[in-house]
Amino acid sequence: MVASKMVMASLTHRRALTSAATASSAYPARLVAQPPDLIKWVRREGGFVHQAVKIAQHDPTGLGLVASEDIPKGSDLIALPHHIPLGFDSNHSVLATLARQVPEELWAMKLGLKLLQERAKVGSFWWPYISNLPETYGVPIFFPGEDIKNLQYAPLLHQVNKRCRFLLDFDREVRHAIENLKPEDHPFGGQNVDASSLGWAMSAVSSRAFRLHGKKLPDGTHNDVPMMLPLIDMCNHSFNPNSQIVQEQDAGNLNILVKVVAKTVIKQNDPLVLNYGCLNNDLFLLDYGFVIPSNPYDCIELKYDGALLDAASMAAGVSSPNFSVPAPWQQAILSQLNLDGEDPNLKVSLGGPELVEGRLMAALRVLLASDMETVHKHDLNTLKSLSAEAPLGIANEVAAFRTIIALCVIALGHFPTKIMEDESLLKQGVSDSTELAVQFRIQKKSMIIDVMRDITRRVKSLSSKEAATAQG
Repeated sequence: MVASKMVMASLTHRRALTSAATASSAYPARLVAQPPDLIKWVRREGGFVHQAVKIAQHDPTGLGLVASEDIPKGSDLIALPHHIPLGFDSNHSVLATLARQVPEELWAMKLGLKLLQERAKVGSFWWPYISNLPETYGVPIFFPGEDIKNLQYAPLLHQVNKRCRFLLDFDREVRHAIENLKPEDHPFGGQNVDASSLGWAMSAVSSRAFRLHGKKLPDGTHNDVPMMLPLIDMCNHSFNPNSQIVQEQDAGNLNILVKVVAKTVIKQNDPLVLNYGCLNNDLFLLDYGFVIPSNPYDCIELKYDGALLDAASMAAGVSSPNFSVPAPWQQAILSQLNLDGEDPNLKVSLGGPELVEGRLMAALRVLLASDMETVHKHDLNTLKSLSAEAPLGIANEVAAFRTIIALCVIALGHFPTKIMEDESLLKQGVSDSTELAVQFRIQKKSMIIDVMRDITRRVKSLSSKEAATAQG
């Protein structure tokens, strides 16, 4: 974690292309204290904005779009012509070369390079939009090192550190690419670019960009094109959205690329909200800088490991588990589940809509079974399904469920603090980044406890059925 502290210090204290003003702790300041009116700019450039759509502060999400009067369902709220969205183009050879060095999983950095170029350009067409962007982003790459540790969750710590390392390495690549360029060839107008400004740009894109349909491919599908959609990207998130994005494909309206439509009636003073996606809290925090309480899509990531499962089963009172040394027929099924063999995917999850990832559920049922013929009577989809009640018998199902409960106990044990301690810490008053980190780990622990409760109910139900059958 020492490396993380060094990385954070690098990202926090060097801000060449970011302004020097300090952001408000409640709401981040915009790049310019009095930026141009974004709604007027969109309208002036041929876009459409419903007369009732206004920009306003809305607790607890901060700046967003709000309805100043009731808006009927189906109403067009915002429409953007083709030239307003900001996408990546490779007209600049240096920028194109740098973009090719960005790994696909960090796609936001590629568009972030274009954003930085336009931010540095005097008289940029997109300046009215860029000047309205937040000066800072509350994502973990900008957390102090101590608050990265406060997340207490190894998979997210890995992702944060990976992004930080990439930014520091990419900083060097960018510096090398532009150090001897003539002013007219410099992609950033002669300004220095460092890990901080690169992190700002990547965060701006990851938290605001949308993937639109691009060119039609030979198989009839479309490639995805990340684009920043001015004004539309001020809609905040909800799993129950009142608005939706529609990519315009009406031949009679060739000028409009994308619009937002009222999915429901939007009442006066209600915020306009979109569904950013069915994401877990790792992604919400990494890319957007917030955590969703009781997120139905949140989950924990585990590594499928025979020794760990043996330990969990024995702790749960299961006799003679053989996860570490499966029989050949069991190993064959594990290979079908991609949990064994060449290049297996050993990441499995608990939580979310599935509650128990199907591959893990099937593996537990199969490896706790002794009768090959009984197992082979069922297809993989049945074995993976939690709703397929006890396909290999009640005793097998109870043993699998008890192993899952033990896995949950082990996962909780990896967090050094308890929920009550976390809640007590929040009551003392902490920094914004500490609060986010603690909220994140509270939600993870709460989700694990919810999984344990659900599985425990299933065990009790099966045990009752088994007892009733025995009595009958």
